[in-house]
Amino acid sequence: MSAPAPVPQPTPGKALLLSRALRTDGTRVKMHPLESDGRFARLQRFLFPALIAFYAALPWIQVGGHPAVWLNITDRQFFLFGFTLNSTDFYLAFFVLTAIGFSLIVVSALFGRVWCGYACPQTVFLEGVFRRIEALVEGPARKRQARDQGPWTADRVARLLVKHVLFVGTAFVVAHIFLAYFSSVDSVLWMMQHNPAENLTPFLWAMAMTGIMYFNFTWFREQLCIVICPYGRLQGALFDRETITVGYDARRGEPRGKKGSTTGDCVDCGKCVAVCPTGIDIRNGNQLECVGCGHCVDACHDIMTSLHRPVGLIRYDSLSGLEGQPRKFLRGRLYGYAVAALAGLIALTTAVSMRKSFDASLLRAQANPRERVGDLVVERFVVHVASKSAQPRTFEITLDAPPQAQVVLPIKTLHLKAFESQHIPVVVSLPFGHAGTPILKMTTTEVESGRTREGQLPL
Repeated sequence: MSAPAPVPQPTPGKALLLSRALRTDGTRVKMHPLESDGRFARLQRFLFPALIAFYAALPWIQVGGHPAVWLNITDRQFFLFGFTLNSTDFYLAFFVLTAIGFSLIVVSALFGRVWCGYACPQTVFLEGVFRRIEALVEGPARKRQARDQGPWTADRVARLLVKHVLFVGTAFVVAHIFLAYFSSVDSVLWMMQHNPAENLTPFLWAMAMTGIMYFNFTWFREQLCIVICPYGRLQGALFDRETITVGYDARRGEPRGKKGSTTGDCVDCGKCVAVCPTGIDIRNGNQLECVGCGHCVDACHDIMTSLHRPVGLIRYDSLSGLEGQPRKFLRGRLYGYAVAALAGLIALTTAVSMRKSFDASLLRAQANPRERVGDLVVERFVVHVASKSAQPRTFEITLDAPPQAQVVLPIKTLHLKAFESQHIPVVVSLPFGHAGTPILKMTTTEVESGRTREGQLPL
């Protein structure tokens, strides 16, 4: 019996590689994925700039006189594509998140992590901006790998310094775009031109976001998807045998062998691993780290084409399809997900349609709400009117009281600015010892829309 093969020993100071991205001692390997030039990579090169422009333009685009997306937390006013909300409408966030969540579940059940690979801001900015800067300054992936393993030279230091200066500047710009979602673009531009001490809180937020984004896109990178993002960890519950994901056709590829051998189609070139941004080997099956970007599909397509073999050894397909079984695009659980998504959308539509553009209420005064003056009982009330509109509005207030009551309403026509509210005092006098329980009724009408709000209190 021959002796067992010796276990390879790590070189001094370095543990053995457990994967392309991780050593056996748990330390990370700096990722330099090779550039891909297939159809999915070309799609991303077209899609990423469009998405970046869309993300950056939303605070600039005016809809109804306000930014398309503006989450004005300071004043508790929120603008979403022409729809205006204030703090009292926060309950609508539940319906919005429910509809989005179930819609994402339906998409995931159908097409896997297509969001992660093609539209997630982490992927878009990392692959579409920061890796592009890295390649521009330090060259292709092969050169970056060789340079990292070589000695520290003046050229390496200079390139590293330029890269990090550009990274900090880009993170600074992205952080201010993010800040513009919460402070309007005009406010952000104004604050950038003045002393930071005059706007200390936004300045600190912008610097903190710059630091976080610099750290994320410079060092943390793929770990955000693997370690922090909960969406990737939900895939096991959302996927089934019919979900379209990136997969390896082991029936064709195994056993692996070199070109010219009588083995399977996979020549074990390793290019599918080299182009993967998370460093996995898709031939080992579907994995948590896979973001569905399709770079391995492009790489394998090129190899198969050069070898004059059928493409599709690695492809977007379901587990059933990879095993040669009929695929079912529509299936039972998908109908359940679709019904839940539709229910969420209906709930959101209903909640939005029932939302009033203003609030009006009749309240008792907090100070001296009732007192006796001679033969009269004087009661004090307050009419509170709050506009939820981003435009000036006019309101007509009417009070209905018993004939024996004297009502003093100082303002019957109320003009409110956008999101303004006002309290109007009301004084009602009744003869002392009046019979029964008379009611004071209030009706507030928004002149522009004709909508009304009513309220009543016993006298």
